[in-house]
Amino acid sequence: MSHRKDQAPGLHPRNRHQGRYDIRALAEASPGLAPFLVRTPDGERSIDFADPRAVKALNRALLALQYGIREWDIPDGYLCPPIPGRADYVHHLADLLARSNGGAIPRGPAVRILDIGVGANVVYPLLGHREYGWSFVGSDVDPGALDAARRILAGNPGLDAAVTLRRQAQKAAILEGVLESGERFAACLCNPPFHASAAEARAGSERKWRNLGKEGGRRPVLNFGGQGTELWCPGGEAGFLARLIAESHRHPEACRWFTTLVSRSDSLPGLLAALRSAGADHRVVEMGQGQKRSRILAWTFQR
Repeated sequence: MSHRKDQAPGLHPRNRHQGRYDIRALAEASPGLAPFLVRTPDGERSIDFADPRAVKALNRALLALQYGIREWDIPDGYLCPPIPGRADYVHHLADLLARSNGGAIPRGPAVRILDIGVGANVVYPLLGHREYGWSFVGSDVDPGALDAARRILAGNPGLDAAVTLRRQAQKAAILEGVLESGERFAACLCNPPFHASAAEARAGSERKWRNLGKEGGRRPVLNFGGQGTELWCPGGEAGFLARLIAESHRHPEACRWFTTLVSRSDSLPGLLAALRSAGADHRVVEMGQGQKRSRILAWTFQR
């Protein structure tokens, strides 16, 4: 058993989103961004990150400009994740796969990735396929999210052949019920529900609202959206990932690498203890975007 902690300050070197956004180029690539542009106190153009419509328009523009995704939309209220951070996960996953491939990043559709909780936005498969040509299976418990994801894939030629979507019918299960008999993946990735309850999710939204200087006035909204299953589950992040570790132990051959985001640093000690108990080799990759800090927890049962 081993545990490595890799420091990765700032965005990954291959991340396309270094530095400030080129607002002019983004608006040209996606004219729908223009109505949401505002002037900062310094006179620069930006968007109001407290407005979920503006955040969605920015995502649409980033996907169009940087990845050639011309059709992308999600229903109101669904999770609209920040593209640079999601791209970072994909690039760090590529580095992890390279370590098991003689140092070369494996590319092409033969590299199969399982996206646990693909969501309506289907962002990880979009980025992973565009950057490395990988093929994906995306699972989700929400039929509405899968319908929205199918519309995105159908609207972009070639993507529907690269991404397969599956319904997870067992809300208490993660891998089980999605994996087919004898199926193997190079890796899985996961952005687990963060909160332990709807009330905790609302409290988190209110903290974000205050941090954005939006106290008072209209009721706070989640600027990055999110449905119940995207935001909370029994036990929160730590509980969800403890279940994922247990299922991975029962299906150790399903993925060469099991990986997940871990937002709460205080979740790590218990998760690492569970991995040691399961006999998994594991590592932690630190990530950072601005003031936000997160990490990838990766483990394998294959020597």
